[in-house]
Amino acid sequence: MELAVLNTQGKETGKKVMLDKDVFGIEPNEHSIYLDVKQYLANQRQGTHKSKERAEVAYSTRKIKRQKGTGTARAGSIKSPIFVGGGRAFGPEPRDYGFKLNKKVKRLARKSALSIKAKGEGVKVLEDFTMAAPKTKEFVEIIKNLELSGKKALVVTSEANANLVLSSRNVGKTKVVLASNLNTYDIMNANVLVVCESALEAINEVLKK
Repeated sequence: MELAVLNTQGKETGKKVMLDKDVFGIEPNEHSIYLDVKQYLANQRQGTHKSKERAEVAYSTRKIKRQKGTGTARAGSIKSPIFVGGGRAFGPEPRDYGFKLNKKVKRLARKSALSIKAKGEGVKVLEDFTMAAPKTKEFVEIIKNLELSGKKALVVTSEANANLVLSSRNVGKTKVVLASNLNTYDIMNANVLVVCESALEAINEVLKK
């Protein structure tokens, strides 16, 4: 697939780039996308939930009433889960929700996600640019020129640019990531991928290993 390279004014520069068919043109594997997104979301969970069980509740351990003659069920501890204020039975414990996913599956998922976006005309190629200083207004103007106002846009760069990140972090529905840190969730969550020209080579290099 051939795409025109745009400048920050949203105009065609006259250059064209060819998207690698081994990265942007494969038959999508939806199950790999599901697994990769599931792992990403699982890794975001803190897993710090905790409730006290009967051994951890700070109550007396004495027998609360005599064994027989009360006309009610026998009870040996106020800490029992059946009493108000007692410990919780089988309560949540701190845990790690992450799970292992093979590198080849993750790579296939990212290529599948990129292929879906390319097929749906959800990829724009932007010529490389820099920002001399953090200017949110300038970044918003670029987004407007690319006709992406109100859309979820993922800007992919090849090198870290602190000024670009600072300029974009207060703009809703936009995110700036490095090509080496591109993940399936961000790709699928975005309406449009804005890929800087040099970032295409970095994406191809990472995903064609």
